[in-house]
Amino acid sequence: MERDYPVGEPEKCIVWLVRRLSDGETFPHEIGLFLGYPPEDVDGFIRNGAAGAKCIGTWKVYGNVETAQRKFAQYKKCTRLYWEAFQKHRSFDRLVVGCS
Repeated sequence: MERDYPVGEPEKCIVWLVRRLSDGETFPHEIGLFLGYPPEDVDGFIRNGAAGAKCIGTWKVYGNVETAQRKFAQYKKCTRLYWEAFQKHRSFDRLVVGCS
């Protein structure tokens, strides 16, 4: 699907995404690419909406289910670990400093 992004110029791609978000016409579902979702899943959602997804987790899967499920498990574990650390330290700044 052609969305007129200036491929090869990351900064301009972000500016274009912000413009698409601001125009309010339609939601730019290609935002999934910026979030690291597999291109076949982003394209599948753009073409089919919620219909025909093979699996649903952090996103709707139209491509490789096994790979997506492994990624969902990683996200779930990461979320749990950060939530536990936040509960212990009660400071987002301490979590970020710990990652540096």
